[in-house]
Amino acid sequence: MKWITAIIKPFKLDEVREALAEVGVQGMTVTEVKGFGRQHGHTELYRGAEYVVDFLPKLKIEIAVSDAQAEQAIEAIADTARTGKVGDGKILVFELEQVMRIRTQEVDADAL
Repeated sequence: MKWITAIIKPFKLDEVREALAEVGVQGMTVTEVKGFGRQHGHTELYRGAEYVVDFLPKLKIEIAVSDAQAEQAIEAIADTARTGKVGDGKILVFELEQVMRIRTQEVDADAL
């Protein structure tokens, strides 16, 4: 099993969600986050004063998938979140040791 975390641009969420649903991903957690990488932020004018915006708004998507689904899920995220511009984000993949559905106490692949 794999734990996939993707940091994407906020306006790409609906496209990524639909692409993941098409490959069989049944659930996800989405968190609003802020950060920067090579993009480094930008400056904005507000009421005549210039402000540096260091941290840019992003979304963090977290999903748990079976090993068989992992590659399809990664491709779905990468293909739909990509704009070709700086700041498209990252996909991080971790090995998932154990999963339990609390309601039924199913474990591992059955819990996904």
